[in-house]
Amino acid sequence: MENDSGRNTIIFVLCAMAILVVYQVFVLGPQAKKHQAELQRAQAVAAAQQHPGAAPSQASLGVLAPAPAVAASPQVAIDTPSLTGRITLRGARIDELYLKRYHVTPDPKSPMVELLRPAGGPHAWFIQTGWLPSNAQDLPDVDAIQWTAQPGARLTPQTPLVLTYDAQGVRFTRTISVDDNAMFTVADQVTNGAAQPALLRAYGMVEQQGMPADMVNSNIVHEGAVGILGGTLKLAKYKDWKKKGYPDLSAKGGWLGVTEKYWLSALIPDQSEDITAKFPVQDQGGVDVYKSGFLGAPQTIAPGQTVTRTIHVFAGAKTVPALKAYGKQYGIPKFDWAVDWGNLWFFTQPLFIVLEFLKGYIGSIGLSILALTVLVKLVFFPLANKSYESISKMKKIQPMMEALKKQHGSDQAKLQQETMALYQREKINPLMGCLPMLIQIPVFYSLYKVLTVTIEMRQAPFYGWIHDLAAKDPTTVLNLFGLIPWNPAHTPLIGTFLDTSLHIGAWPLIYGFTMWLSQAMNPPQADPTQQRIFQLMPIMFTFIMAPFTVGLLIYWSWNNVLSILQQYAIMRRFKVDNPIDDFIGRFVRPRAAE
Repeated sequence: MENDSGRNTIIFVLCAMAILVVYQVFVLGPQAKKHQAELQRAQAVAAAQQHPGAAPSQASLGVLAPAPAVAASPQVAIDTPSLTGRITLRGARIDELYLKRYHVTPDPKSPMVELLRPAGGPHAWFIQTGWLPSNAQDLPDVDAIQWTAQPGARLTPQTPLVLTYDAQGVRFTRTISVDDNAMFTVADQVTNGAAQPALLRAYGMVEQQGMPADMVNSNIVHEGAVGILGGTLKLAKYKDWKKKGYPDLSAKGGWLGVTEKYWLSALIPDQSEDITAKFPVQDQGGVDVYKSGFLGAPQTIAPGQTVTRTIHVFAGAKTVPALKAYGKQYGIPKFDWAVDWGNLWFFTQPLFIVLEFLKGYIGSIGLSILALTVLVKLVFFPLANKSYESISKMKKIQPMMEALKKQHGSDQAKLQQETMALYQREKINPLMGCLPMLIQIPVFYSLYKVLTVTIEMRQAPFYGWIHDLAAKDPTTVLNLFGLIPWNPAHTPLIGTFLDTSLHIGAWPLIYGFTMWLSQAMNPPQADPTQQRIFQLMPIMFTFIMAPFTVGLLIYWSWNNVLSILQQYAIMRRFKVDNPIDDFIGRFVRPRAAE
């Protein structure tokens, strides 16, 4: 038996090491590359903001351009309280846009978040609307139509932009207006001055050339095509979008576009308009070009006739209050579903509403998370009590269980019979230790989802050394949490390894300790190997969870603390030994007596 136990321990240690290596290669390694790409992109964005007319070099971003840049075209500046950028008159594309209220880092002097980038450059992302021949079946490539604007024109909330162009007697007049936040209104007027009918079809298109450089690439966060068509949410992650494609859809109104974790570019056609939604993925010069757009119904404009149509374009941050307000103002169905609420939306949406309510009173998103966790714990208090009562009873009868094993260890049938009899005498239902906890899992997963996909936690400060709840803990045990003036990430050759695999901050250690204490409250496993596995799990999860955002670590740690306090109170009531009382008895009371 001792040899088997030793062999099992060696096997477990080897498996644990293999898991850590795999985690380093497939999780931490890509995260380090992503972090480096983000730094390079931030530098490129900063350079672009200093020189708005020049695109960042391909080398600085480490990617290839999909095609030679379109010839230089006049541009019109966009300037609102929330946005700054330009509209390129060739194609009338909104193709340069920065978000004034959001920065790359918590430092307000850091570069603004770049949402849209011009066609022809790396990671281009732009929005375009216009008209096509009525027999067009596909969304267009980059449009070469040159629009005309008044000299010195500038798009602001107070000054709409008027563009015009003429084609074979048909005059197009476009009026673009923008509000203080992130909504553009594009009103097109088409006058047929020719002798023949004009056969046209309106379109709108969000085009992204290549996947985003700072893509999250997580199963819990949706990034890619998104929209509400026919009253139903439509989603396509980038990889599935490219591999499987997405079929054309016919709908009346709705909306569609492209989303990242926190940002959205969306087209909102007239809600009474019949459209065909299209999501093609094309290879252009070795770069995948993703398009999310729509074609309107074919339209015949008689000689002398004038028609108008209006669509809205959203380009900005996915803040739920703003999305809901736009949905109500313009009749946009489920516009706040641009936030990835997930399959458990009936949990995630109410939890977010409560979180926003608490934030309105408390003022801090970090404290609101702690308060919301307490409220959820209170709701499940009776269920958790039953679970902890069952666990406490199980721990209390451990000596009796050990005695039964010694007495009937060789007769498994008799041992099982006596064990069930013991459960009946002590009125214990072993399942009650698990079922209440399983019921709570969907709600706590939903809270984890809310904290991951909503923008409210991004760059939100907390107490102490935490300046961004959406980033990992900046401290590390390698430099004694900042006491040693050394940044492990800057170490030659192994800096990336130190900053990923061994970057264990204060909050991951707190989380690991609370996980260990919570497990120590439970009865020990019967099998020695399983017991060793459970003992090593807090250590493994400390390393696994260290790269996660510190806001989630604070939430998990606080949730563990509340569970420990509740379980401790029940164990005291049942007079069951627990590690907290053991610690007080060994260390606190002897020192107090001295």
